Amino acid sequence: MVEPTEPLVRVASAAGVTTLTLDSPRNRNALSRRLLAELAAALDAAERDPEVRVVVLTGAGPVFCSGADLKEQGDGLGPGPVSMPEVLTRILDHRRPVVARVNGAVRAGGLGLMAACDIVVAPDTSTFAFSEVRLGVIPAMIAVPVLARMDAAAAHEYFLTGEPFDAAVAERTGLVNRAVSPEELDAAVARYTGALVKGGPSALAAAKRLVRTVRREETDRAFALLEAESVRHFTSAEGQAGIAALLSKRPAPWIPDGSGG
Repeated sequence: MVEPTEPLVRVASAAGVTTLTLDSPRNRNALSRRLLAELAAALDAAERDPEVRVVVLTGAGPVFCSGADLKEQGDGLGPGPVSMPEVLTRILDHRRPVVARVNGAVRAGGLGLMAACDIVVAPDTSTFAFSEVRLGVIPAMIAVPVLARMDAAAAHEYFLTGEPFDAAVAERTGLVNRAVSPEELDAAVARYTGALVKGGPSALAAAKRLVRTVRREETDRAFALLEAESVRHFTSAEGQAGIAALLSKRPAPWIPDGSGG
């Protein structure tokens, strides 16, 4: 199949706010090798541009991000030029505040992308799920930003069950800052960006570092450890079987007969 030439990350800027839109709705904005590379480049460009004061991250279509590109994983493609930890670190360490404008459902690795942002606004119709265990893999790398935001007991429950949860739970457990009606989403994002552009650029960058400074060394070690753990599970027999089952729309081989799974 011919690789699409249209960009997978669209960039638009106005009044000091740069919006990065994941634009791969054909695969629910999955984190393909190319999308990660384009997102990293867009984040870097926004950081270099003195006119950019705030970055907004959103998605095209009904899904914010579905997580890893499982077709690439199933095809056995190796890592791309930019890894997931590198993208998450770019967001965490970005000198500009990054606001996630969640436009719909979020699954698996998409939750890590969202959690790395400084402020998360989501419609109250959104659903979320750490669906990895149902594929025989684990939410390894994304646990770093997720556990920095989300109540640990809730994260533990949803990491294990893979069950979807709604925006009210996401807000209550700290994963989302504000859940609003879909009609209020843009206004809520605009209120945050309007407040953020009033801050001094250097002060905002330093304020971001306040939260990260204490746990920076721990975070770097965790990313290195959990990236290796993620690769181990994705390339395991169980992980490959789970991905193949999902892609062929059949139950995973470990689900007991009669379980309703």
